[in-house]
Amino acid sequence: MRRYHLIFPLCLGVLGFALLTGLGLWQLQRLAWKDAIITDIERALDAAPVAMPAVPDPDVHQYLAVDVRGSLTGERVRVLTSRQEAGPGYRVIAVLETEGRRLLADLGFRAESEQVQLVTGEPIRIVGNVHWPDEHDPLFTPDPEGDLWFARDVPVMAAVLGVEPVLVVRRTSEPDVDGVAAWPVDVSGIRNTHLEYAITWFGLAAVWLLMTGFWLHRLRWGRAA
Repeated sequence: MRRYHLIFPLCLGVLGFALLTGLGLWQLQRLAWKDAIITDIERALDAAPVAMPAVPDPDVHQYLAVDVRGSLTGERVRVLTSRQEAGPGYRVIAVLETEGRRLLADLGFRAESEQVQLVTGEPIRIVGNVHWPDEHDPLFTPDPEGDLWFARDVPVMAAVLGVEPVLVVRRTSEPDVDGVAAWPVDVSGIRNTHLEYAITWFGLAAVWLLMTGFWLHRLRWGRAA
């Protein structure tokens, strides 16, 4: 019995299965790529702190662990945010003077109900990481309202406060900053859903294969009848 009528559905089934499986394999490659990036970031975050580079470069020094000594000037802005365990509040972004330079220091989180008076002019040592967060969305982030900001937009903050466009996110400090909880940089906010996507594509490939088999079975037995 000639079965040429089975060729098209068979080819369609094989092509669809190959395409979906290929997408799953591509997501596994992306997973390995993202895991490597996260590992590199974790290594940078946990490295021994060094002095602040003379010319910090976002492409080179992102997440660099640094040890900076200086004093707070009292200039600061607040970035609206929240923490699950503390509720709404602000990130406190202050100006840090160090060796003739002025930098931004993300001191951490303070609850909305807290009132913080920063100690200025006294020596402070901040150990943390250089960071250029990607939080500002030109379409949806509101403009600042006085000292209240809605994203850590480092270049614009630096221009407003008259400092270098460099942000040091505090991990620890000596002395501590009363009323402000350090909120260090970590990898928890980096999305890595490639494994879920891979499972989805492989699942669709399996369903496609089953449907193709069912279709071929119906065509074969329908002609035989």
